[in-house]
Amino acid sequence: MVAVLAPLDDWPVDTAAAGVTDADTTLEARGAVDEVLPMASVTKPLAAYAVLIAVQDGALHLDEPAGPPGATVRHLLAHASGLNFEGGPLTGEPGARRVYSNTGFEVLGELVAERVDAPFAQHVEHEVFAPLGMHDTVLDGSPAKDALGTVSDLLRFGRELLAPTLLDPDLVRQATTVAFPGLGGVLPGHGRQQPNDWGLGFEIKDGKEPHWTGERLSPASFGHFGQSGSFIVVDPQAHVAVASLADRPFGDWSRQAWPPLLDAVVDAYGR
Repeated sequence: MVAVLAPLDDWPVDTAAAGVTDADTTLEARGAVDEVLPMASVTKPLAAYAVLIAVQDGALHLDEPAGPPGATVRHLLAHASGLNFEGGPLTGEPGARRVYSNTGFEVLGELVAERVDAPFAQHVEHEVFAPLGMHDTVLDGSPAKDALGTVSDLLRFGRELLAPTLLDPDLVRQATTVAFPGLGGVLPGHGRQQPNDWGLGFEIKDGKEPHWTGERLSPASFGHFGQSGSFIVVDPQAHVAVASLADRPFGDWSRQAWPPLLDAVVDAYGR
């Protein structure tokens, strides 16, 4: 029996869980996959999906003004609005460079809540969590960083990303391919990247080096990691999604542990 995720047992954390899925079913799981843990910035792709559903429903438009002057919903989703990480002065004109921003997602949450006439947490529950059966996941605060949930639920989201049922294929394509190509910027935890490619709420691997996903996932891979020691990544070419949660903040341990694990997943399960 394949046990690609066995290295989790040696991670320097008290609690860790991970799983691998294809578009239909979980292929392997290890650890406390049903324990609720903080997702930190893995909240962002979940929030982005809820924003895009609002776009699909006509409540807002990707290219309408939002945030600072000259910025749009698309800029905010792609970390290209000029908003700083956590408030503070603008970093430049919209579309000039990639600046990772919690503030941008909080602006989006407020805009969607206004348009759908419901709190953003209620919107994401109704439009994303409930339809996908993510019954142990909640958004308890900022749409940038305050989701709590399980690996089992993240694998359900991974299956949605591999074979979408909630979003129009064109919106999924826009979300998971590069928005505003060529922008440079800092990839949190890994330093400056040129280009620092992102889609709409999803980081795109492309040719980034170094990268937290290792070497074997394809350049088309997309996902997100969080400061709580969390990640989700989807490789549409290998047809797999991998998710993990832990109770230790991202750091040297995760930079060392994640790449070989993800390389092994592709070797074992990619097709």
